[in-house]
Amino acid sequence: MLTTYLRRKVHVSWMVSVGCVGIFVGIIAASMVSSRMFESIAWLLTGVTLMAFAVWRPKVWLIALVFAGGVLIGLWRGSLALSDLALYRQVFDTTTTVTGKISDDVDSNARNQSVIRLTNVRINNTQLAGTIWITSKQHHDIQRSDIVAVHGKIQEGFGSFAATMYDAKLLSVRRPEPGDIALKIRNWFGQGVEKALHEPQASLGLGYLVGQRRGLPEALDTALVAAGLTHVVVASGYNLTILVRLARRLFEKISKYLAFISSVVMITGFIAITGMSPSMSRAGLVAALSLVAWYYGRRFHPFVLLPLAIAITVLMNPSYAWGDLGWQLSFAAFAGVMIVAPFANSYFFGDKKERPLGRILVETISAQICTLPIILLAFGQTSAVAPIANVLILPLVPIAMLLTFIAGIGGIILPSVAGIIGLPAEIILSYMTQTILFFGSLPWAIQEIPIGIIGAGLLVTAIIGISLYMWKVTGYDLHNSSLVE
Repeated sequence: MLTTYLRRKVHVSWMVSVGCVGIFVGIIAASMVSSRMFESIAWLLTGVTLMAFAVWRPKVWLIALVFAGGVLIGLWRGSLALSDLALYRQVFDTTTTVTGKISDDVDSNARNQSVIRLTNVRINNTQLAGTIWITSKQHHDIQRSDIVAVHGKIQEGFGSFAATMYDAKLLSVRRPEPGDIALKIRNWFGQGVEKALHEPQASLGLGYLVGQRRGLPEALDTALVAAGLTHVVVASGYNLTILVRLARRLFEKISKYLAFISSVVMITGFIAITGMSPSMSRAGLVAALSLVAWYYGRRFHPFVLLPLAIAITVLMNPSYAWGDLGWQLSFAAFAGVMIVAPFANSYFFGDKKERPLGRILVETISAQICTLPIILLAFGQTSAVAPIANVLILPLVPIAMLLTFIAGIGGIILPSVAGIIGLPAEIILSYMTQTILFFGSLPWAIQEIPIGIIGAGLLVTAIIGISLYMWKVTGYDLHNSSLVE
């Protein structure tokens, strides 16, 4: 019987999934081993060979082989990344000049300093990998994609940042031509919104539409955190999913090909406008893979799509797996939407026809539950009003996005009557801002719940246990869940 079981075939997609898990494990292990022995391309070739053989002959007994192949690939990629980052150790605790490209919107910290994320780093005429976190007291006209030179003391990094430089002096700024076209379009459209809407409604609408949280007034931004609603005003999978689903449904009746192309354009344009943050790299990749599968009449099983997306993103940037909180929260939220939410929908609503409002609420609550262990472990606090605030705000976000878009176009084309065109958006966004500020101002909105690694582990175990229970009761097939449908 054992021999018969071991000879049983396994679906190729599941073998790929196991291999992707192996890649992630290998990259994590690389940060612990810290050895240069895995930098040889021989390890990559060995890993690829093992995975290719196991996928070519998918049998149960080859699962260990495909996993081992993935681990070797992860060790190789992680070792190369660590070798690149090791070059920074030579300049730690030294004062020097750094040049590079601003990779994301410049924002301000609690000390009213400019916060710059610098890539394409060059120090002492040497090109270095990774991203540097820089703060500066100077407030120059700098923006994403500018080439800058800063002077200061290089120190050890945190999270996914290779190094830090605090209180840096900005020496020069160069804006390439034609520059960041997508950023110019975003700013141009933002000016139209500002002509049609008052503050803070204009900033909130832009936050919904293009994930531009850094333009929000401080009071509203603080209230969003307290109310557990920051996920709707950052460039994330939530905003992108709304846009992709809208594009698909608008054009699907005309042509499936047109729906596919319009959705791809939506994904590309949204990422170009918001920037390639860790959460957006995950959201864009998952949406694109799901869209391709939908176009060819197929669906990714979440337990295949999740490891595949994880493997691709950490191969692109291993530091995501080593400490990027945004990346971790993004995938935890994705697991909530694609795994926990379908079980909850089936458990509580059975075979009843799914309603958009119910789907949004269940997906959001599921995402929050799955991110809770990470948030509590990292910050030791959570929002006690998040469930109620999300119920009152989330169903209106797609409408607010549409009305903000109309208001922005009106502000560009007909600025003299922009206020009238933007009135519907003004009304709904005013309700949202007042609701957010109310919940955010409640003294008990934020609850301190410090937990250690054991507590977080128990919480994850409870989430898995409840999900397994709902699956056992309902028998729901996760293959039916899709991000773009």
